[in-house]
Amino acid sequence: MINNLFQINNILVIGCGGAGLRAAIEAKLNGLQVSILGKRSKNDSHTVLAAGGINAAFGNVDSEDCWQQHFIDTYLEGYEIADPNQIEIMAKESPFYVEEVDKWGANFKKLKNKKFDQRYFGAHKFRRTCYSGDYTGQSILHALLKKTNELKIPIYDNQYVFDLLVEENICFGAMSFNILTGERTAHLADAVVLCTGGHTRIWKNSSSRKEENTGDGFHLGLKAGCELSDMEMIQFHPTGMVLPKELSGTLVTEAVRGEGGILLNALGERFMAKYDSERLELSTRDKVAMANYTEIIEGRGSDNGGVFLDISHKSKDFIIEKIPKIYRQFIESSLIDISKKPMEVSPTAHYSMGGIKVNAKDHSTRITGLFAAGEVTCGLHGANRLGGNSLAEILIFGAHAGLAASKFSKSIHTQKRSQKAISKCHDNLNSTISKGDENVLLIKQELRNIMWKYCGVIRNEKGLKEGIKRINNIEKQFSSIDIRLELNNQKDLINKLDLQSSIITAKATMLSSLERKESRGAHQRNDFKDCRKDHNFNINISLDDNKFLITKKNIPELKEELKILLNNSDQVEVKKENFLK
Repeated sequence: MINNLFQINNILVIGCGGAGLRAAIEAKLNGLQVSILGKRSKNDSHTVLAAGGINAAFGNVDSEDCWQQHFIDTYLEGYEIADPNQIEIMAKESPFYVEEVDKWGANFKKLKNKKFDQRYFGAHKFRRTCYSGDYTGQSILHALLKKTNELKIPIYDNQYVFDLLVEENICFGAMSFNILTGERTAHLADAVVLCTGGHTRIWKNSSSRKEENTGDGFHLGLKAGCELSDMEMIQFHPTGMVLPKELSGTLVTEAVRGEGGILLNALGERFMAKYDSERLELSTRDKVAMANYTEIIEGRGSDNGGVFLDISHKSKDFIIEKIPKIYRQFIESSLIDISKKPMEVSPTAHYSMGGIKVNAKDHSTRITGLFAAGEVTCGLHGANRLGGNSLAEILIFGAHAGLAASKFSKSIHTQKRSQKAISKCHDNLNSTISKGDENVLLIKQELRNIMWKYCGVIRNEKGLKEGIKRINNIEKQFSSIDIRLELNNQKDLINKLDLQSSIITAKATMLSSLERKESRGAHQRNDFKDCRKDHNFNINISLDDNKFLITKKNIPELKEELKILLNNSDQVEVKKENFLK
């Protein structure tokens, strides 16, 4: 169905999760007309799954904490390939944005002195994670939706964006269709902010739900001319549900371990002492995931292919207060009372740490007028993301991208339009609609199995090459996928477009994994077991265009004051500075 519907805005935000909402709020507060497009219900974006907390170095519980220590923890535990400029911005500004969203209604847990309570999360030297029970992402999303509603920002959460409008390296909007009716709309804008999430659903075991995180944002960026970087860096969360099978991979928040949960193998051994004797269950996610995976593949896992996460040594009242959502999750799914019995867990694909390359400060891309924020971008986390940093990321850099897009909109005198570009987008979508003998759902499942087997927790050259070969075979089946649009049913078309994005991002991930011949953080290869310490391998591996031309680029240089800070990390001076007023 081709329609001549048009919408015109100063700013168009794609994605109605936390990053998208915060970007739109910033644009509206700067006096601009803004609209938000989303394919999920605005009340149920992926942000609700970020359960455990949000990081900010207030020092409310551990007074020694400061932004410098937050920087050190993030940079070092990211294995020194993250963008230090992004980390510095996050570490300095997160207290401001945590306070702001709490005032808007996030309702974080408070101490008796009315300051935010803070819990431990893995690999943080101090307790700096603010939280709302174990539903922090949901509380932040509701606060942002409330603010969005107050500002009368329209959210169209039934739109599937299938192309960005780009002409002469300038982005001037996006094309979408209504997921219920198929009606197409050209959204014209001075600037576009892409906040579409990652691609972790393309693994068999995933903490993402159906029809989210299929890599569509990466694909949109690549088609527009953006650069992808660090695609090999996929965070496997240590604790996804094992049973029931239909919920396999569903997240069991790090808050369980933050509140005292311990990991046991089938022999009853608390095995984390073998892998990190000091931090135990509060080690980095990559190390805990590797520990869980190793226990399972070496035969010390449960009969169902997991290990045990036990918090039954805590009182039932404590568990219900601190992790109420997880308590209900296991009762409702498995009739297991976690105050009496342990949970079975195993690693699950959880977070895309690579993505679209952006400028650290304003999150602009190399396409004029196109900005990006949140999980769709790269640079903040390096080879390992610390729990609690992702919610800080969406607020801080959503605001930065929204502000930069607003400044760009105010700086231009005319809005670019190209009927040729719009017609090309229609033609591209029309060519996707086909009759055939291949079922898209079966192919999607095959791709997920390939990614888990050949590009999972542990990888090697032989497996990656075989995985790429199999993905290429899937790609050949693409044109034979059967699409039925009777009764305005867009489901087949959506699944095919999701599969197309998943194939592209799967191949990008495998090619980058093949190129990084070392083990670093979340990227583990059993044919290159060592982390390359030489400075020449502290690099980001980038994909420059849709032809997958891989280039190696050095990470941004550390500022001299940050070098000094890292060299004297044991003597960090506490500084209570307010960087944003």
